[in-house]
Amino acid sequence: MATKYFSIAKPGIGNVGSFQVSGYPYITGSTSIPGPGEHKIEFPRVAKSVTIINKDTPDLRIHFNSTSSGNVYDGGHYITLATTNDTVTFNIKCKEIYISNSGSVSGSYELFAELTGIEPVEMPTLTGSGLTE
Repeated sequence: MATKYFSIAKPGIGNVGSFQVSGYPYITGSTSIPGPGEHKIEFPRVAKSVTIINKDTPDLRIHFNSTSSGNVYDGGHYITLATTNDTVTFNIKCKEIYISNSGSVSGSYELFAELTGIEPVEMPTLTGSGLTE
């Protein structure tokens, strides 16, 4: 009898199924993001969707690189959540996201992400045109 060998596909960045199924829930937030200040959220797995809600009055900026790297602020490479309960959802794959407060008073936010089974080391760092340049 012949032996059959089956390879089991592991989750990866190019694995479509990893992004078609429902994600694992991930919820976090902060009641105190200083102004000015920045929070980096590193996901335990690659995210397939991220929703952020501004829970206070100062404007919050959402971006994929630190404000200390490249031209994030000056290049306008961020989305602004300008009012309390302002929300944005990104249907993207990423391993980290940054939330910054450029105001002078403390702010707060809530974050919900859908995570895949993909290890963060599989995801490249997001840089370049539209992100840091």
